[in-house]
Amino acid sequence: MKVPDPPIRSYLYVPGDAPRKMEKALTSDADAVVFDLEDAVARERKEDARDAVAGLLSSVPPKPCFVRVNKPGSAFAEGDVYAVAGLHLAGLRLPKVESAEMVLRVIERLEGCGCDAVVQCLLESALGLELAFEIARSHERVAGLGLGEADLSADLGVRGEEGLLYARSRIVTASRAAGLPNPVQSVYTNVKDAKGLRRSTERGKALGFVGRSAIHPAQVPIINDVFTPTEEEVAGARELLDALEAAAGNGSGAFALPDGRFVDEAVVRSARSTLALARRSDEEDR
Repeated sequence: MKVPDPPIRSYLYVPGDAPRKMEKALTSDADAVVFDLEDAVARERKEDARDAVAGLLSSVPPKPCFVRVNKPGSAFAEGDVYAVAGLHLAGLRLPKVESAEMVLRVIERLEGCGCDAVVQCLLESALGLELAFEIARSHERVAGLGLGEADLSADLGVRGEEGLLYARSRIVTASRAAGLPNPVQSVYTNVKDAKGLRRSTERGKALGFVGRSAIHPAQVPIINDVFTPTEEEVAGARELLDALEAAAGNGSGAFALPDGRFVDEAVVRSARSTLALARRSDEEDR
């Protein structure tokens, strides 16, 4: 499984039938772009969108590019996969995943095209959420889970943040239990509410999400800022890893820092993740 290194903080959605927006997205502050062939594209425009995205991916893009295809099993899904599968596709986003079998069929098509892109699975129903761990473990190419919160809220009959708390915690747990990276947070739909976006993203980070999808370029700087470690967090991570190196000779898998904090492998992984995210920011500044 290919895992982005450094990790991706922000994914910018852009409609696949809007060539000018697609080109602008590739020069935005987003760490990655998601060309959308599903919800953002009207039915009568889907084939045009597919052709436009395939054309753009025929050359090397300046940043990782993902494609959200139409729902597996739908009239457009198979053609979407065949059209965009290629050397310059970083990954597919599969919407409305409800079984491991749905994922495996798509991965078989990728393999048939000789494409090594990863797959990110969006869970948008009660059934998909219930099978989150099974879906996460379905194939080594599955690189992450995410939620489609609008459809999921409708299916569950819930409203507001409180109604989604279980679902959000569930996919964080399922992702980590399956050995996947922490999941990517769903979009914040009010593009004019910058303060609300920041609060929501900070809550997502606290729940265990790493990175977030955006639907407008103006949202990207806030998302990047929230998921970029502070100087204090970076210093703490470096201190911990330095202490680990110093303790490596004693053969212990766990140790205590001078200030009394207990450190085990899970804490070490978290420190390494912090430094990886900091490296993304450093590369951006160059």
